[in-house]
Amino acid sequence: MENKRKGFSKDKGRFEKREFNNFTKGASDRNRGFNNEEKEDNGMVVGRNAVRELLKSERTVDKIYVKKGGSHEGSITVLIAEAVSKGIPIVEVEAQKLDFLAEGANHQGIVAQAAMKEYSTIDDMLSLAEERGEKPLIVIADSIEDPHNLGALIRCAECAGAHGIVIPKRRAVGITPTVYKSSAGAIEHMLIAKVANISATIEALKKKGVWIFTSEAEGTPYYETDFNCACAIVLGSEGNGVSRIVKENSDYIVSIPMYGKVNSLNVSTAASVILCHVARVQRGK
Repeated sequence: MENKRKGFSKDKGRFEKREFNNFTKGASDRNRGFNNEEKEDNGMVVGRNAVRELLKSERTVDKIYVKKGGSHEGSITVLIAEAVSKGIPIVEVEAQKLDFLAEGANHQGIVAQAAMKEYSTIDDMLSLAEERGEKPLIVIADSIEDPHNLGALIRCAECAGAHGIVIPKRRAVGITPTVYKSSAGAIEHMLIAKVANISATIEALKKKGVWIFTSEAEGTPYYETDFNCACAIVLGSEGNGVSRIVKENSDYIVSIPMYGKVNSLNVSTAASVILCHVARVQRGK
């Protein structure tokens, strides 16, 4: 496996120990930029699982819309009761109103209007890892355009204990109601940074002692790669994969071997395989 940076021992076949004890110091301004102009996050949280996780979070909830004339049985009743106990207004509306608020996402009879999710910074993610006493694990989504895929990726990352996800400002899906719904509420527990330039962010992460692993075809099998370090895992778009410049700036290219006739996995499926493996290696379990 060819290494592009210092700190690699060919004899040992693995990383030399790198310093990243002070990785939270001196954030680059380019890592702090998040999008204040695009309004893809309209504060609407759609679907039962997403609303349930919203109520668990610390975000302010203005009101909850439920389908008028519904039986309000099962999980809907539980959610309404919890909202009422928190002093959150419940508003009954026609199904058409819920359809409009959900912007096409499957609302399951409930939509919450909350304060828009605040974007985080790279430093926030590294600080979270430090607070937990864990090696950083950051996911970089390079130009993912399908909101269902991004939502599913966020869910995979949260389940694997990742400390944050980086998404680009342009040529990629933002945080939309469909992303919320597809994440099954995991987005409420995940730090997300929106950056102007993925390559610049990668360079900043390298300076902080984080190694960059890009998931692409024809790389080293992921199970032969040493992830026992501060990691950023790059996953590419559905059609084009990872951009050339991002791939060139990565430290390692890793792959999931394919044995069937289809030559690739959905991005969220690939993420679940790699991230769960990385989490296990980092934790030594």
